[in-house]
Amino acid sequence: MVQEQTNNQPSNEQSSGWFSRFLATVEWLGNLLPHPITLFAILALFIVILSGILGYFDVAVLDPRPLGAKGRDPDGWIEVVSLLNAEGLQRIVTGLVTNFTGFAPLGTVLVALLGVSVAEHSGLLSTAMRAMVMNASERMVTITVVLAGILSNTASELGYVVLIPLAAMIFHSLGRHPLAGLAAAFAGVSGGYSANLLLGTVDPLLSGITESAAHMIAPDYIVGPEVNWYFMIVSTFVVAAMGAFVTEKIVEPRLGKYDPSEASVELEKQEMTAPSAQEKKGLKIAGLSFVIVCALLALTVVPENGILRNPDTGLVAGSPFLKGIVAFIFITFAIPGFVYGKIVGTMKNDKDVINAMSKSMGSMGLYITLVFFAAQFVAFFKWTNLGTVLAVKGASLLTALGLDGPEVFILFIFMCGLVNLSLGSASAQWAVTAPIFVPMLMLIGYSPEVIQAAYRIGDSVTNVISPMMSYFGLILAIAARYKKDLGMGTLIATMLPYSITFFVGWTLLFYIWVFWLGMPVGPNVETLYNGG
Repeated sequence: MVQEQTNNQPSNEQSSGWFSRFLATVEWLGNLLPHPITLFAILALFIVILSGILGYFDVAVLDPRPLGAKGRDPDGWIEVVSLLNAEGLQRIVTGLVTNFTGFAPLGTVLVALLGVSVAEHSGLLSTAMRAMVMNASERMVTITVVLAGILSNTASELGYVVLIPLAAMIFHSLGRHPLAGLAAAFAGVSGGYSANLLLGTVDPLLSGITESAAHMIAPDYIVGPEVNWYFMIVSTFVVAAMGAFVTEKIVEPRLGKYDPSEASVELEKQEMTAPSAQEKKGLKIAGLSFVIVCALLALTVVPENGILRNPDTGLVAGSPFLKGIVAFIFITFAIPGFVYGKIVGTMKNDKDVINAMSKSMGSMGLYITLVFFAAQFVAFFKWTNLGTVLAVKGASLLTALGLDGPEVFILFIFMCGLVNLSLGSASAQWAVTAPIFVPMLMLIGYSPEVIQAAYRIGDSVTNVISPMMSYFGLILAIAARYKKDLGMGTLIATMLPYSITFFVGWTLLFYIWVFWLGMPVGPNVETLYNGG
């Protein structure tokens, strides 16, 4: 690992010893892990073997659920079910396909992505991002860059590929250090990964995994994609403010005045233009179409007799609108995306729309393969009752240690952030940890929706300092344009203040929002789980 220091960064020189060891440890641990797909295959096999061993010794725990609760055995015991026998093998073979096709996040993510792909390939999202950042005043440019980074998460890699290089260029053009712009954008795109104003593909992805985990305790529990929406909206502005503060008060002063001689030869060739008149026209009309679509959707749910309200209660809770929120994500991205493409000429007919969708689906091969093995692991964990047994034991331990209050979430968020250093994929990490922690924290009284919101904090805040994050190499390459001898340690040291500030500030926001103000993390979401 290369650790380069510069004359204007003495603080990094002083901390290079312990920081280098820390980075080396993270990299070593990450390299020990196999590919996430291989990891899930190994874990699934491990579950089968472990279930056989524990089943042989008749391992069981008392079921904490009330008598008569759905899924509770009449004798009140939860026993480990072995898959290492003839009956288990039959179940594995016959359930292999349905485990995959029935895995909740699979269909919801793919449907949402179809709509997002139209907006992305038409150029709508890229143009909106450029317009937002390049039209910001010098006074507001820092917070605008961080905010744009957070909002870019709706379209996966767009923030990494478009916004981060753009932010560095803008800061450089303003006479500010380009690496400060890069850091601000990176903090928004990656450190603020889970926050957003709109629901995106990550919401159905995580909620489907959470719902599967919750079924170990409550078989009929439903977790919709919208369950963290309120908290994520508030988080968007708080994280943007924290990111701007860290950039201007810590990172930029530490970087000092930029020396253009440190740049690579490619620097002068980089160019990013503001949206053209035609693109601005496309943005306006696409924005109008978005408003019209939202207004039409509102007519189905806002009036008391709205056709998408709950037909039994007349409320929004449990309504077809919330259950079908993924369909509306598809619509609100696809229609404005096509309208924009039609105006600027990037989409002329249905074939262009289909091509855009096909390209996005073609890039999902790795994800679909990952889901196949993750679905087997989750199913095996549920069939064997290992998750429930572990949750009961863990909940009992937390109660015995007096960690059944809100403070348990500090440890939970920290643990998620720590695991994220070596297992960077949000879906892969949550697929592994949700079957353990969702039931465990439900048993001490917290709802799956609140648990998921806490997880999203931990999963986001350490992205910017994790060499295992999939786009970390890309960020390093972009940074090298402005400091040709820049090493991994320098980049992570630059991003560490964001990680620490986001962890402390976002966790504090979680406590204030959920436990002090008593506000729901999403529509019709309860903080506590009462076992009903």
